[in-house]
Amino acid sequence: MPAMNNMQKGKVYIVGAGCGDPDLITVKGMRLLQQADIVLTDRLASPEIIERYTIPDTEVVYVGKQCRKGESTPQATINELMVLYANEGKTVVRLKGGDVSMFSNILDELEVLHKYSIPFEIVPGITAALGAAAYAGIPLTARNYATAVRFLTAYRSDVVLEEYWKELAQTDDTLVFYMSSETLPDVISNLVRHAIDPARLLAIIEQATTPFQKIYTGSLYEFEEKWEHRNFLSPSLVIIGKVVSLHDKFDWFNGTRTNGRYFDADHERNRVSQESFGLTA
Repeated sequence: MPAMNNMQKGKVYIVGAGCGDPDLITVKGMRLLQQADIVLTDRLASPEIIERYTIPDTEVVYVGKQCRKGESTPQATINELMVLYANEGKTVVRLKGGDVSMFSNILDELEVLHKYSIPFEIVPGITAALGAAAYAGIPLTARNYATAVRFLTAYRSDVVLEEYWKELAQTDDTLVFYMSSETLPDVISNLVRHAIDPARLLAIIEQATTPFQKIYTGSLYEFEEKWEHRNFLSPSLVIIGKVVSLHDKFDWFNGTRTNGRYFDADHERNRVSQESFGLTA
């Protein structure tokens, strides 16, 4: 970790960027980007946010994560950068896709900031579940359809225990799965095996709130036939529940582009950014 110097410490702002559409960032997040000396940005923060709201002198360091692709910035490197810049007296925005507290490594970052007595603030953002549901016309707790919503992840097939699969299959709560598109066959298989109600439908939302948004809806019992071998683009969000039936009626957002990737990380740029500081990759 970088050594302390005699300069007054800067401050780190952990800011949620929202979930794709650059207009979904908060006013406070936008204002902090305009004041930042350094922005450490995730892969799933809209590139348009950087273009719109940072000033020309702001230094942007790309610290994206895409674990299954083997192209991620180690969390230790991100921690080093935050401490390094804050100890130089700079204002640092740690920009995260969606909301900063939802399925992110914020705890690691808070621990290191606390350890080195670096001032910080947490600025929430619109998490993927809320953005995707809104842009799909799916009210997550619509009256007479669901009284609760659960945010989950099944990024590995063994994350959710057997007893909990049984409970998830039996509940009327809306289920939202983050980071689970690659394990979706296992998710569906576990729910079907525990006799989930056929009225609880499935929505798979690719690249939500972006011009490339695509939505696939249907019965969980038809998943194997229709989509089992399809590779859904990252990021994809999964909604399961009776509320999915509202999509056809209230679908208001049409992606303007049919093919492509909104979050097309430039991994070579990420590597060069980090190596220029002599940081471990």
